[in-house]
This record gives sequence, structure tokens and C-alpha cells, in this order.
Amino acid sequence: MKSIVAGQRAVSALEYTELALGIDNDPFGSLFGGVAGESVAQYAARTDVAREVLAELWESDPESAEVAAELLRTAPVPLHRPRPAGRRSHSGVAA
Repeated sequence: MKSIVAGQRAVSALEYTELALGIDNDPFGSLFGGVAGESVAQYAARTDVAREVLAELWESDPESAEVAAELLRTAPVPLHRPRPAGRRSHSGVAA
């Protein structure tokens, strides 16, 4: 039997479950923990949404809310803004 769900081929039991249920293995990990290389604007948007979700989570599942709150407290903050590639203009006299 082939493991095909919604036209996608699952290569593991976990992937099959994700495809069948339509959920990610870690649906809130990137929301509360962040993603590598996110910009300052992306960080601000993500943490705003995470705080709203966390407020609702405290009412429905306090134990999960505690884990999510800890992720928000310990998640790395983006330390730099990505710079656009290419030459940058400099003020001054050319050599």
C-alpha cells in the first residue's frame, strides 16, 4: 500500500499523520521560539501574534501556556538586520 495523502507521498509515519490531519509536527514551535534569520519586522509581527495566542492559551490550557511563555522568554532575539546585497553608496571622495 502506498502512503499517499492528498496527492503527497508520505515517507514516514509522522509525515503521514501531518498530511492526514493537516497539522505540523510542531505547530507553535516557530511561533513562540522564532526562526533563524528573521528580520526585525518579522520578529515584531511574530511576537505580537504569539502574545495574542498565549493570552487565549492561558484560559484554555495553562500547562501549555507555561511552556509557550518560557519559549517566548528564552527565544533568541534577532541581533542584526539583514543588509541588502550589492554595493552601498558612500559619501565622500573616491580614491
